[in-house]
Amino acid sequence: MSKILLLTLYQIIFKPCVDSRMESNGRPSTTQIAMLATSSALTAILYTIYKRKSNHVVRLREAKKITLNPDLKTVLSEAPGKCVPYAVIEGVVRSVKETLNSQFVDNCKGVIERLTLKEKKMVWNRTTHHWNDCEKVIHQRTNTVPFDLTPHGDTVPATVRVVRPLDAAELDLETTYENFHPSKQSLTNVIGHFISGERPQGIEETEEMLRLGASMTGVGELVLDNNLVRLQPPKQGWRYFLSRLDYDELLNKQERPLRLWRVLTALFGLAACATLFYMLWRQYVLRRDQKKERSLLDEFRKWKNRRLQELNLTEEEISPNTCTICLSNERSCVFLECGHVCTCEQCYRALPDPKKCPICRARIDRIVPLYNI
Repeated sequence: MSKILLLTLYQIIFKPCVDSRMESNGRPSTTQIAMLATSSALTAILYTIYKRKSNHVVRLREAKKITLNPDLKTVLSEAPGKCVPYAVIEGVVRSVKETLNSQFVDNCKGVIERLTLKEKKMVWNRTTHHWNDCEKVIHQRTNTVPFDLTPHGDTVPATVRVVRPLDAAELDLETTYENFHPSKQSLTNVIGHFISGERPQGIEETEEMLRLGASMTGVGELVLDNNLVRLQPPKQGWRYFLSRLDYDELLNKQERPLRLWRVLTALFGLAACATLFYMLWRQYVLRRDQKKERSLLDEFRKWKNRRLQELNLTEEEISPNTCTICLSNERSCVFLECGHVCTCEQCYRALPDPKKCPICRARIDRIVPLYNI
């Protein structure tokens, strides 16, 4: 009797709890789907970025190192198409004909000159209620002249003409001049700044140059064209480098960000896998509970049929006043919180704590015996 009573209570009381865990038909919630879609999309994006950067590093690591020597033209003439698709050249910057003179520093010559004017100001953030630094490039001009890479010391007659240097990545120019011109402030301007939310600080003027004699590392396509060796952007779409760093430092600089992208990809990938595993686990729990419920319901129906046979009754002959749990005693308890009358006092006391109505599942704190009404 007690076992069947507990099975009945499980069917009546705990079934709604299981059904409320997930949406109807066991479908995952909108939040779970959104989390899975977002984490999967971010994982794909981060992995694409990581893979692209990783390919650049692999290509840079596999690039052929070529030394500036008299045999350079012979090596290129024997290569397929008279070119090396991806090569590393280290040398010193030398001008071809003309040079650029610094506009601010005496006896400072180079082959690339970049003049930049930046406006610096403070902008009021209405969200954080703080003044934030902000700068804007209001003018920039870059001048270039043809230049070569030559061996250190000019002891070997070998040169490589650098083509389209402004298209190269990691083109680190040396700052030769920097000056800041502060804005003049007046009471009227200060009031206007607080009204507009912008407080100009001044104009910063900088000059950057690639100076003669600077050591450079070039990575790109090396071509022999009419007895002239040229370093140019690769046709395969690989990255074109011009840097003042040597080859090992350039390679390490490109490898360092890979760790961050790899970690971010792994973290969001784990989040996507964890979300998917959680959704599958919830599906498993739901189906397991549904199977258990069907088993309990079948056992309850068998017990109910046996009980009806013992009482020599049919379901149609059961009185509407019969207890919904034991099917033998009369209903004798009124639940004050919801007003339902569905159990006898014995079955009510057998309900697990906290006691809840078998019909509406409202919490029951007090009852009134039916004979007291």
